[in-house]
Amino acid sequence: MDAHILGIGTAVPEFEIEQTDAAEQASQLCCATVQQQRMLKTLYRRAGVTKRHSVVLTSSTNGQPAGQSFYVQNDSIPDGPTTAERMEKYERYAAPLAIEASRRSLVHAQVDGTTVTHLVTVSCSGFSAPGVDLAIIRELQLDPETSRTHIGFMGCSGAINGLRVAKAFAESTPNACVLLCAVELCTLHHQYRWQPDQIVANALFADGAAAAVIQARGDDRPDEAWHLVDLRSTVIPDSANLMHWRIEDHGFQMSLSPQVPTLINNTLRVWLKQWLGEHHLEIDDIASWAIHPGGPRIVEACAQAVASNDCMADSLAVLAEYGNMSSPTVLFILDRLRRRGADRPCVALAFGPGIAVEAALLN
Repeated sequence: MDAHILGIGTAVPEFEIEQTDAAEQASQLCCATVQQQRMLKTLYRRAGVTKRHSVVLTSSTNGQPAGQSFYVQNDSIPDGPTTAERMEKYERYAAPLAIEASRRSLVHAQVDGTTVTHLVTVSCSGFSAPGVDLAIIRELQLDPETSRTHIGFMGCSGAINGLRVAKAFAESTPNACVLLCAVELCTLHHQYRWQPDQIVANALFADGAAAAVIQARGDDRPDEAWHLVDLRSTVIPDSANLMHWRIEDHGFQMSLSPQVPTLINNTLRVWLKQWLGEHHLEIDDIASWAIHPGGPRIVEACAQAVASNDCMADSLAVLAEYGNMSSPTVLFILDRLRRRGADRPCVALAFGPGIAVEAALLN
């Protein structure tokens, strides 16, 4: 009996903001000159994002006054809201998104919540206790004895870590039914000061949640159930200073070096070839890809590494429509692949601080 993804559900905040509106609002907060305004708008345009959802950004396109009231800065608070104020928003808004994504995944899987035996939650953008896991159990009426596991602060690769844990539970525990839910409110941590690396992060990150139902199934599995064949991880040597995610006094600080795409391009192919070879597969045998869009250049670097431009379309489409939601994003891409009936085998890839590479092989 092997672990299969039986259903996927996604959820985003109610309102969306167009990237042009986000750029205009950002320029009002951190640009002191016309030259800076031009550079900021160029960075936002090159991010590959058309629109995204946020619990705090507002836009005239959704019927609300355009503004960034949450990020008000002045002489006494030049760095915007405190971490405590940002975490208050996380506590208020994360659970409803996680509950909705989880509900949709159960419906898609045709699984009743009372049959869930294990709940795995993933998040790196906030902390609260009691948290999202208990809210899901309460609102979806899961068994109070449901086993809970939380995967925290692993960055954009967290959902693949969650799939690894879910696969282990599903295959090692008789009759296990695992609900995996990743939720992130990345826009809580926007920092509006003139710093190009931070501006790039502001141009990319968004909010959202995604959930999946995983069970061990035999030959009776439905055709659309995706088999979790294997999950693998590696850390690229001498890369720890190229990506980090730190808790500071005014939110969580993200830093992503422009060297990351080159590093991925130089190292990914050899590692993938070795791993896939263990399953008697070549890179060219992979029919579909779910590459986490940390940004367009990271997706392009992966495409160069696997020598296929065809692998980029689904990742870039999700980036354009939703932005980079951190950990849930790869599940959004898998859901897109499922909906269009993508061929398999499929490889999912995501990258986190370390730099850690997380990969899943699905069939």
